[in-house]
Amino acid sequence: MNYTKLNNLLGWACGILATLVYVLTAEKTTSWWDTGEFIASAYKMQIVHQPGAPLFLMIQNVFSNLAMGDKTQIAYWMNIGSAVCSGMTILFLFWTITALARKAYVKYSRTEEVSQAALINIMGAGLVGALAYTFSDTFWFSAVESEVYAMSSLCTAVVFWAILKWEVRADEAGADKWLLLIAYVMGLSIGVHLLNLLVIPAIALVIYFRRAEKVTSSGVVKALAIGVVILGLVLWGIIQFLIKFAAYTDLFFVNTLGLGFGTGVTFFALLIVGGLVFGLWYSIKKIKPLLNITLLSVAFIIFGYSSFSMILIRAKANPTLNNSDPDNAFAFLSYLNREQYGDEPLISGRYFDAKPTDIFETGNVYRKDGNKYVVAKKKYDYTFDHTTLFPRVYSDKHESFYRDWLNMGAGDKPAMGNNLNFFFTYQIGHMYSRYFMWNFVGRQNDQQGHGSFTEGNWISGIKPIDNIRLGGQNVLPTSEKENAGRNTYFFLPLILGVLGALWQFKKQNRDAAVVALLFFFTGLAIVLYLNQTPMQPRERDYAYVGSFYAFCIWVGLGVIWIAEKLSGKINAKNAAIGATAVSFLAGPVLLASQNWDDHDRSEKSLARDMAKNYLESCAPNAILFSYGDNDTYPLWYVQEVEGFRPDVRVVNLSLLSADWYMKQMMHKVNEADALPINIDPEKIKDGVRDVIYYNDFNVPEHIEIKTLLDIMLSDNQQNMVQLQSGEYANVLPTKKMQYTVDKASVIANKVVPKEWEDAIVDTMKWNYSMGIVSRAELSILSILANNNWKRPIYFTTTTPDENMIGLNKYMVSEGFAMRLMPVALAADSASNNEPISDVEGTYNNIVNKFQWGNISKSNYLDPDSYRYISMYVGSLFGETAQNLIAMGKTTEAKKLVLNAYDNMPKRIYQMAEVFSYASLIDAMYKVGEKDKANEIAKRNLQFLRENMAYYSAIAETKPNLEYRNMRFGLASIQNYQRVLTDANQKELLDEVNKIFEVYRPLFEGN
Repeated sequence: MNYTKLNNLLGWACGILATLVYVLTAEKTTSWWDTGEFIASAYKMQIVHQPGAPLFLMIQNVFSNLAMGDKTQIAYWMNIGSAVCSGMTILFLFWTITALARKAYVKYSRTEEVSQAALINIMGAGLVGALAYTFSDTFWFSAVESEVYAMSSLCTAVVFWAILKWEVRADEAGADKWLLLIAYVMGLSIGVHLLNLLVIPAIALVIYFRRAEKVTSSGVVKALAIGVVILGLVLWGIIQFLIKFAAYTDLFFVNTLGLGFGTGVTFFALLIVGGLVFGLWYSIKKIKPLLNITLLSVAFIIFGYSSFSMILIRAKANPTLNNSDPDNAFAFLSYLNREQYGDEPLISGRYFDAKPTDIFETGNVYRKDGNKYVVAKKKYDYTFDHTTLFPRVYSDKHESFYRDWLNMGAGDKPAMGNNLNFFFTYQIGHMYSRYFMWNFVGRQNDQQGHGSFTEGNWISGIKPIDNIRLGGQNVLPTSEKENAGRNTYFFLPLILGVLGALWQFKKQNRDAAVVALLFFFTGLAIVLYLNQTPMQPRERDYAYVGSFYAFCIWVGLGVIWIAEKLSGKINAKNAAIGATAVSFLAGPVLLASQNWDDHDRSEKSLARDMAKNYLESCAPNAILFSYGDNDTYPLWYVQEVEGFRPDVRVVNLSLLSADWYMKQMMHKVNEADALPINIDPEKIKDGVRDVIYYNDFNVPEHIEIKTLLDIMLSDNQQNMVQLQSGEYANVLPTKKMQYTVDKASVIANKVVPKEWEDAIVDTMKWNYSMGIVSRAELSILSILANNNWKRPIYFTTTTPDENMIGLNKYMVSEGFAMRLMPVALAADSASNNEPISDVEGTYNNIVNKFQWGNISKSNYLDPDSYRYISMYVGSLFGETAQNLIAMGKTTEAKKLVLNAYDNMPKRIYQMAEVFSYASLIDAMYKVGEKDKANEIAKRNLQFLRENMAYYSAIAETKPNLEYRNMRFGLASIQNYQRVLTDANQKELLDEVNKIFEVYRPLFEGN
């Protein structure tokens, strides 16, 4: 078989194998984080969060049709869409590696055959590198869920493969069509994710090496500089400034010429098209090939970029999910620029302890208003008293973390040394190198790490090395040894990659420079650009997947290094076979064997089930306030895609402070009525009452919220305060709020259980919990004032207390949501920090409605899933069972604890679970389930004993021990002593007493 046929056959074999692996391990439904939003938006062609991914949504919509109308299968088929994109990425990676390897033997020839040994080396390199990437940690994670990173990786793979195809054909007629393909794919990739654009500098270097008559150092620098400039022109010139120019042209046409919205955009678009057509005509007539290919490339990028027209078109249709409502030029510009997320300083900026010294205007924010664009507000920035070049420790919200990480005293002022220290140790070390090592050396566990020695570090599996790095490995607990997220590769994939890089720099130094440039720009350059603050809400390794792709090219080429070393001792063919076999075992086989268990998501469904549980906790026609991504996105999925409980109006408090979202809440959606906000949209449009500040007027009495709303929404200067600038602004004059309760309406609408009707208060009184009032808080107050208890009002249990605006004491748990009830029972208990629940309602929800995502049978649970278990076993099962026992309902309590036994995992994931289990175990003893209680207690005590020893061993050598886990452990010891004493379980009590004796000094010290 000749080279081309074998290359095609093995390439497709790798791609198909990878696709099958991803299909087998793909999640069957939605997952955590953005996937719920993406699936819901792709299904109904809606608008996702900034800056959008229209091409991704359109392609995923095609995959959704494979569900053949079964709405429960739509998420699965979209996940398969990612699996297919990921499998195709592996296909192109294989061809990329073989193309680079082949150049070592025949340079640019397309027809010349290679020796059998060389052929085995080339194909072996492709197989090892491509399949190593197939089973790598980060890429596999994104490959099995409906997220943009799988499709973005495919764009990167196609572009890099295409430039190598051009390189071989560069001397042939029509070869530059490959450059146009690259430009078009890059334009398309903008509609998926911007990561693909980082390949541009590497492409520029390939073109220079191929076209230059003589390669020089200055030429390399110049080519690299041109590549970076082109990257900047695409990233800012085409993506941002084209839209900015279009927006300001529209501003002129609308405000000055009096024409309709969009006329300026249309004129500008025609101007761009006309300019490109003229330029192409001119380049052909004057025979200017460079100008011609440049203009054609720009045209193809813009043509690919035109997928964003979907955003404008669908925003005009006002779909259910319409993030930012970008239906006009300026709203679209803000959407693309991700303005709601703010900017990070890159070249110069403040230190975290800096104080503002001056404020200055930086521009206008325009909004569509009537038949004109008007200035909604001004943009401002500050000058600071303590600034630096290359700011890295700039966030005033993370001062304590910076000081702890950098070992700075409370009064120490940060300096450039601290900047560089944080850059190298945290941003590069913790937020990039750690991820890199996860993929090629090994991973300690799957817990998100913020610097603890027990969470999320890289390990190798070579004990002496791991001991030196982390300490405490000599007492590694069973829970860590059996953690599916613990993967050890013994440095072998890393060694293969280093050997491959050494071989390429020696034999193909130009190609090595290109791969190194790809590795840098998709890795460390992103670190420089993102300038991430600490304490990220999730691990960010997916952002660097392009650099892991580049390194896997070297992993593949490591086969050839080994083969060449072996060829000095055995014949070349056997050396090639041996090198391929050894590398295959050290790379793909090892990675697959270690990573399969924690990447198989085929049994997971908790994200979907939790969303259903939130909704099932709500009465019909309810209003449900949520807060975070993992609350909201799965809720959007189950309502928009599966059509589950569409009567409940889900309201995300994080978005509710935006004018566009608040206005959307005033309209009916699906089967859910509009929110009873009853505020004139003119009073809360962008730039109007964005924030209302609290100004203490020393009001002695509690004030009705209707009165406070009138004051805050008044346009009368008598109800405002004058600022230093001379302008007048609305204020919140007191935090003492009250709401007079219509008891008849409460009873008529069955807001409280019948037995609580005597506890209904005449007036709800509370202290407002925040220092500002945004549109979100205005909305809550207006809903409360206008609803008159007609619709049930709920907050998810994971909503931060502050965001309940002080109403916490009137919240009653009904499972996974807390219902607002005007009862004294709730108010009294909240004053004692003892929240109450509707016990019978919660019991009914748990036994008859709630689903548990198969967590009791799944071979693997991810951290986003198992962090809920403490809440399940403690506040849900345990406390509800204890309340049922106190009410004399032992039969129901027994049914509840058996439900917990059947549906909760048969292992412990975190120390917090051990603490939470105490109340459930106690209830089990009380209802006569001694054997099951003993089984759980014995398991938990083993976890407690082993992990406390683990933390203590680390504390001897490492100063920043995870004290939170230690505190949970100490509290658990006391809880289990009490529970086991009451249950008269002597054997287990002796066990916990022994643990207590070991840590008695810690108790005595406190």
